[in-house]
Amino acid sequence: MDISEYREKLISLAIEARKNAYAPYSGYCVGAALLCADGSIYTGCNVENASYGATNCAERTAVFKAVSEGHRSFKAIAIAGGKRTEDMSEATDFAYPCGVCRQVLREFCVPSDMTVIVCKSVSDYRETTLEELLPSSFGPDNLA
Repeated sequence: MDISEYREKLISLAIEARKNAYAPYSGYCVGAALLCADGSIYTGCNVENASYGATNCAERTAVFKAVSEGHRSFKAIAIAGGKRTEDMSEATDFAYPCGVCRQVLREFCVPSDMTVIVCKSVSDYRETTLEELLPSSFGPDNLA
């Protein structure tokens, strides 16, 4: 699967999903768009909670939505984040996935095959792989 044909759409959907973030405590709003191996896309936003441990990141929200619909293989994720602004049409930071999100993605991806796009806009983005973000990772294949 060629990620380049999905890049702009993933970024646009991540920025759009960011608008739904529930971040009353940190004000840091994140949106994600996850590309499944079959070409379907699931979005997610961060959802904070007064009990901080119950907070869920945008990336995991997207993964959990996809898994709950039967998907188990992912090819790319775009993430848009930053402090809440009046105009949420662009992100303000390159928001990389946290360690927990990296591990959740690893559960369903071959790290070298998973593209991670962090973006501020469709024209301002950085691209890496899950393997670069989580080297020497532990996953399901270690238990086989």
